Amino acid sequence: MFPWEIIQVWFHYLIYKKMSVKLRLQRKGRKKAPFYHIVVADARAPRDGKFIEKIGTYNPMTKPATIDIDRDAAFEWLNKGAQPTDTVAAILRFKGVMYKKHLMKGVKKGALTTDQANDKLNAWIEAKEGKIASGVEKTKSELEQFRKMVDGKPKPKPVVVVEEEVVAAVEETVVPAAEEATEEVVAAVEEVAAPAAEEATTEETPTEEA
Repeated sequence: MFPWEIIQVWFHYLIYKKMSVKLRLQRKGRKKAPFYHIVVADARAPRDGKFIEKIGTYNPMTKPATIDIDRDAAFEWLNKGAQPTDTVAAILRFKGVMYKKHLMKGVKKGALTTDQANDKLNAWIEAKEGKIASGVEKTKSELEQFRKMVDGKPKPKPVVVVEEEVVAAVEETVVPAAEEATEEVVAAVEEVAAPAAEEATTEETPTEEA
Protein backbone atom coordinates (compact mmCIF):
# COMPACT_ATOMS: atom_id res chain seq x y z
CA MET A 1 0.00 0.00 0.00
CA PHE A 2 1.33 3.39 -1.01
CA PRO A 3 1.82 6.13 1.60
CA TRP A 4 -0.94 8.30 0.10
CA GLU A 5 -3.33 5.34 0.34
CA ILE A 6 -2.44 4.93 4.01
CA ILE A 7 -3.10 8.62 4.58
CA GLN A 8 -6.45 8.36 2.77
CA VAL A 9 -7.53 5.34 4.82
CA TRP A 10 -6.50 7.09 8.03
CA PHE A 11 -8.37 10.24 7.00
CA HIS A 12 -11.56 8.28 6.31
CA TYR A 13 -11.16 6.49 9.63
CA LEU A 14 -10.97 9.80 11.48
CA ILE A 15 -14.06 11.09 9.68
CA TYR A 16 -15.97 7.90 10.47
CA LYS A 17 -14.85 8.08 14.10
CA LYS A 18 -16.11 11.65 14.41
CA MET A 19 -19.35 10.93 12.59
CA SER A 20 -20.12 7.79 14.56
CA VAL A 21 -21.35 9.73 17.63
CA LYS A 22 -24.52 11.82 17.51
CA LEU A 23 -26.22 14.26 19.82
CA ARG A 24 -29.90 13.57 19.30
CA LEU A 25 -33.32 13.32 20.88
CA GLN A 26 -34.71 10.16 22.44
CA ARG A 27 -38.50 10.14 22.64
CA LYS A 28 -40.24 9.57 25.94
CA GLY A 29 -43.70 10.38 27.28
CA ARG A 30 -47.11 9.09 26.31
CA LYS A 31 -49.07 9.37 23.08
CA LYS A 32 -49.73 12.97 21.96
CA ALA A 33 -47.60 14.23 24.86
CA PRO A 34 -43.98 13.82 23.75
CA PHE A 35 -41.07 14.37 26.09
CA TYR A 36 -37.48 13.99 24.95
CA HIS A 37 -34.11 13.15 26.45
CA ILE A 38 -31.07 14.75 24.84
CA VAL A 39 -28.54 11.94 24.57
CA VAL A 40 -25.15 11.10 23.16
CA ALA A 41 -25.52 7.90 21.14
CA ASP A 42 -23.89 5.82 18.46
CA ALA A 43 -25.17 6.88 15.05
CA ARG A 44 -25.88 3.22 14.21
CA ALA A 45 -28.05 2.66 17.29
CA PRO A 46 -31.87 2.86 17.05
CA ARG A 47 -33.46 6.20 17.88
CA ASP A 48 -34.83 5.04 21.22
CA GLY A 49 -32.15 2.42 21.84
CA LYS A 50 -28.99 2.44 23.92
CA PHE A 51 -27.10 5.67 24.44
CA ILE A 52 -23.73 6.68 25.81
CA GLU A 53 -24.77 9.59 28.04
CA LYS A 54 -27.83 11.66 28.79
CA ILE A 55 -27.01 15.38 28.81
CA GLY A 56 -30.44 17.00 29.06
CA THR A 57 -34.20 17.02 28.53
CA TYR A 58 -36.54 18.82 26.16
CA ASN A 59 -40.29 19.33 26.65
CA PRO A 60 -42.02 20.94 23.65
CA MET A 61 -45.49 20.81 25.24
CA THR A 62 -44.93 23.83 27.47
CA LYS A 63 -44.99 27.46 26.36
CA PRO A 64 -42.20 28.36 25.96
CA ALA A 65 -40.57 24.94 25.57
CA THR A 66 -38.73 23.69 28.65
CA ILE A 67 -35.08 22.82 28.04
CA ASP A 68 -32.65 21.55 30.66
CA ILE A 69 -29.16 20.75 29.42
CA ASP A 70 -25.64 20.31 30.77
CA ARG A 71 -23.79 22.96 28.75
CA ASP A 72 -20.33 21.78 29.75
CA ALA A 73 -21.02 18.15 28.80
CA ALA A 74 -22.53 19.17 25.47
CA PHE A 75 -19.53 21.42 24.75
CA GLU A 76 -17.08 18.60 25.56
CA TRP A 77 -18.87 16.19 23.22
CA LEU A 78 -18.86 18.78 20.44
CA ASN A 79 -15.11 19.18 20.88
CA LYS A 80 -14.73 15.40 20.66
CA GLY A 81 -16.42 15.47 17.26
CA ALA A 82 -20.00 14.47 18.10
CA GLN A 83 -22.46 15.70 15.49
CA PRO A 84 -25.82 17.14 16.64
CA THR A 85 -29.00 16.60 14.69
CA ASP A 86 -30.79 19.68 13.34
CA THR A 87 -33.15 19.88 16.32
CA VAL A 88 -30.39 19.39 18.89
CA ALA A 89 -28.22 21.95 17.08
CA ALA A 90 -31.06 24.47 17.41
CA ILE A 91 -31.34 23.63 21.13
CA LEU A 92 -27.60 24.08 21.60
CA ARG A 93 -27.75 27.48 19.90
CA PHE A 94 -30.70 28.45 22.07
CA LYS A 95 -28.86 27.47 25.28
CA GLY A 96 -25.57 29.13 24.33
CA VAL A 97 -23.45 26.03 23.74
CA MET A 98 -22.67 27.04 20.17
CA TYR A 99 -21.86 30.54 21.39
CA LYS A 100 -19.43 29.06 23.90
CA LYS A 101 -17.79 27.06 21.11
CA HIS A 102 -17.43 30.27 19.10
CA LEU A 103 -15.87 32.09 22.07
CA MET A 104 -13.43 29.26 22.73
CA LYS A 105 -12.23 29.50 19.14
CA GLY A 106 -11.45 33.14 19.85
CA VAL A 107 -9.52 32.10 22.96
CA LYS A 108 -7.43 29.65 20.91
CA LYS A 109 -6.64 32.37 18.40
CA GLY A 110 -5.64 34.77 21.15
CA ALA A 111 -8.41 37.28 20.48
CA LEU A 112 -9.90 36.71 23.96
CA THR A 113 -8.80 35.48 27.33
CA THR A 114 -10.62 32.68 29.09
CA ASP A 115 -12.02 35.09 31.68
CA GLN A 116 -13.31 37.44 28.99
CA ALA A 117 -14.96 34.57 27.15
CA ASN A 118 -16.61 33.35 30.36
CA ASP A 119 -17.85 36.86 31.18
CA LYS A 120 -19.37 37.22 27.72
CA LEU A 121 -21.00 33.81 27.97
CA ASN A 122 -22.43 34.50 31.44
CA ALA A 123 -23.84 37.86 30.32
CA TRP A 124 -25.43 36.21 27.28
CA ILE A 125 -26.96 33.44 29.40
CA GLU A 126 -28.29 35.93 31.95
CA ALA A 127 -29.98 38.02 29.24
CA LYS A 128 -31.42 34.89 27.61
CA GLU A 129 -32.77 33.53 30.89
CA GLY A 130 -34.38 36.91 31.58
CA LYS A 131 -36.24 36.77 28.26
CA ILE A 132 -37.38 33.22 28.98
CA ALA A 133 -38.62 34.21 32.46
CA SER A 134 -40.60 37.13 31.03
CA GLY A 135 -42.11 34.79 28.45
CA VAL A 136 -43.16 32.38 31.20
CA GLU A 137 -44.80 35.18 33.20
CA LYS A 138 -46.63 36.41 30.12
CA THR A 139 -47.93 32.91 29.45
CA LYS A 140 -49.15 32.60 33.04
CA SER A 141 -51.01 35.92 32.86
CA GLU A 142 -52.63 34.97 29.54
CA LEU A 143 -53.70 31.62 30.98
CA GLU A 144 -55.14 33.32 34.07
CA GLN A 145 -57.13 35.76 31.92
CA PHE A 146 -58.46 32.87 29.83
CA ARG A 147 -59.57 30.99 32.95
CA LYS A 148 -61.38 34.07 34.23
CA MET A 149 -63.20 34.36 30.90
CA VAL A 150 -64.44 30.77 30.86
CA ASP A 151 -65.10 30.08 34.56
CA GLY A 152 -68.69 31.42 34.33
CA LYS A 153 -68.35 34.26 36.81
CA PRO A 154 -70.25 37.44 35.86
CA LYS A 155 -68.17 40.36 34.85
CA PRO A 156 -68.17 43.28 37.30
CA LYS A 157 -70.45 46.12 36.29
CA PRO A 158 -68.66 49.27 35.24
CA VAL A 159 -68.78 52.09 37.79
CA VAL A 160 -70.23 55.26 36.31
CA VAL A 161 -68.37 58.31 37.52
CA VAL A 162 -70.42 61.51 37.26
CA GLU A 163 -68.44 64.69 37.23
CA GLU A 164 -69.37 67.53 39.58
CA GLU A 165 -70.03 69.91 36.69
CA VAL A 166 -72.62 67.54 35.22
CA VAL A 167 -74.32 67.15 38.60
CA ALA A 168 -74.45 70.94 39.06
CA ALA A 169 -75.93 71.44 35.59
CA VAL A 170 -78.60 68.82 36.25
CA GLU A 171 -79.49 70.44 39.58
CA GLU A 172 -79.76 73.89 37.97
CA THR A 173 -82.22 72.48 35.44
CA VAL A 174 -84.25 70.13 37.65
CA VAL A 175 -84.58 72.15 40.90
CA PRO A 176 -86.20 75.30 39.38
CA ALA A 177 -88.59 73.13 37.37
CA ALA A 178 -89.57 71.21 40.50
CA GLU A 179 -90.14 74.46 42.41
CA GLU A 180 -92.34 75.86 39.64
CA ALA A 181 -94.36 72.65 39.54
CA THR A 182 -94.81 72.79 43.32
CA GLU A 183 -96.02 76.40 43.19
CA GLU A 184 -98.51 75.55 40.44
CA VAL A 185 -99.88 72.63 42.46
CA VAL A 186 -100.22 74.77 45.59
CA ALA A 187 -102.03 77.53 43.62
CA ALA A 188 -104.40 75.00 42.10
CA VAL A 189 -105.17 73.50 45.52
CA GLU A 190 -105.82 76.96 46.95
CA GLU A 191 -108.19 77.82 44.08
CA VAL A 192 -110.20 74.68 44.77
CA ALA A 193 -110.08 74.88 48.57
CA ALA A 194 -110.99 78.59 48.99
CA PRO A 195 -114.55 78.43 47.50
CA ALA A 196 -115.25 75.26 49.45
CA ALA A 197 -114.22 76.97 52.67
CA GLU A 198 -116.41 80.00 51.93
CA GLU A 199 -119.44 77.80 51.28
CA ALA A 200 -118.90 75.97 54.51
CA THR A 201 -118.72 79.26 56.42
CA THR A 202 -121.93 80.53 54.83
CA GLU A 203 -123.81 77.40 55.78
CA GLU A 204 -122.64 77.53 59.37
CA THR A 205 -123.63 81.25 59.98
CA PRO A 206 -127.48 80.93 59.82
CA THR A 207 -127.43 78.05 62.23
CA GLU A 208 -125.62 80.11 64.81
CA GLU A 209 -128.15 83.05 64.53
CA ALA A 210 -131.06 80.73 64.99
